[in-house]
Amino acid sequence: MKVALVFESVFEAYQQSIYNLSLHYLQQEEDASDATQEIFIKVYQNLHQYQPEAASLKTWVYRIAINHCLDLLRKKKTKKRLGFVLSIFAFQDTYTAPQLTDIQHPGIAAEDKEAIHQLLHIINTLPEAQKTAIILAKIESRSQKEVAEIMGITIKAVESLLQRAKTNLSKKIHR
Repeated sequence: MKVALVFESVFEAYQQSIYNLSLHYLQQEEDASDATQEIFIKVYQNLHQYQPEAASLKTWVYRIAINHCLDLLRKKKTKKRLGFVLSIFAFQDTYTAPQLTDIQHPGIAAEDKEAIHQLLHIINTLPEAQKTAIILAKIESRSQKEVAEIMGITIKAVESLLQRAKTNLSKKIHR
């Protein structure tokens, strides 16, 4: 009974933040909603493993969420590669190349969708650590200290990741 009460308070406290974070990574409302449910299932299943001396509850939940979203993105990339390989070797007539998905983000106005679509697509091409740092610091507006705690790295490492991410984004945007 006690675990259920603790979980309920964790869910109420972090559900919207985790949904927003998932939406930034996955860029589809339905995917973010599904991911949020899956993340909280993981939180519930692993609540007994939480160690308050190692990290704050918020940091721990965010780490689970980020890892889950990155895993989903990796699976999506693997499916696209597999589909491409299958199209070359076996099913050329029936395979349709995957298209860039239309971003369904409620915070994006219709007239801004194309520019935001391009920017989010470029952010998704960054290495995972840079992508996570940019999403947490710039999109989620988290402090560098919070980003460092969530990612389990130093503040200096966050600064470095953000600088490299900005440099990479600048190069990719100018192409």
